[in-house]
Amino acid sequence: MRGIYNHPSRIAFCVSLFDCYPRGASFIIPPIPFTRPERKPDMSDFRQDFLKFALEQNVLKFGEFTTKAGRQSPYFFNAGLFNDGASTLALAKFYAQAIIESKIEFDMLFGPAYKGIILAAATAMMLAEKGVNVPFAYNRKEAKDHGEGGVLVGAPLKGRVLIIDDVISAGTSVRESVKLIEAEGATPAAVAIALDRMEKGTGDKSAVQEVEQQYGLPVVSIANLRDLLSLLENDESFKSYLAPVQAYRERYGVI
Repeated sequence: MRGIYNHPSRIAFCVSLFDCYPRGASFIIPPIPFTRPERKPDMSDFRQDFLKFALEQNVLKFGEFTTKAGRQSPYFFNAGLFNDGASTLALAKFYAQAIIESKIEFDMLFGPAYKGIILAAATAMMLAEKGVNVPFAYNRKEAKDHGEGGVLVGAPLKGRVLIIDDVISAGTSVRESVKLIEAEGATPAAVAIALDRMEKGTGDKSAVQEVEQQYGLPVVSIANLRDLLSLLENDESFKSYLAPVQAYRERYGVI
């Protein structure tokens, strides 16, 4: 480092900071401010990657399927088939990325029983790997009268709570989660799910839209029907499924 040392009788140009001070003098080196380097955005489309991964795991299938509402759907999504360590790990990474990119502010995760339990735990670990270390909790269906007791397990429900589940169908799981969270004095912050089918429920709104409207909660999905249609349009190997999915969306889809 080059510097200038002002002496009453002379000005000396110094080769180093130590040369600028008389022998035996004390000095303080000011701290160098640390600037965290900007993280480069991930240019890969993780939503498309998620759908392709779901297809590889047979979690997402094309064909003819009957939904709970009795509709004939050209595709089917069953998150329960993410049922080994490797696939659950990959799924949790997709959840973590979707949550971070949503920029939703939250203090902890809550996983409603039963699928939400492993999702909350695994996603908390993946968030921690990305520098976002938050506590998590989940509930059990039956209250315990021994041990820690009650229906809640894990960290105390505090602050802004992000609910994490596989899908939203009738919204029952979200409704029960909101009651549990508010009963503990915490605040529901948002809901994270794997796939938003973007189709009408009993009325003109989808289950996701109903949750957003009823509870004022944003819903974050790893992927939705638009992402699925984009995959079918741009991948030649799936082109044969495009027309049936488009027709299904025109009949049952929401804006």
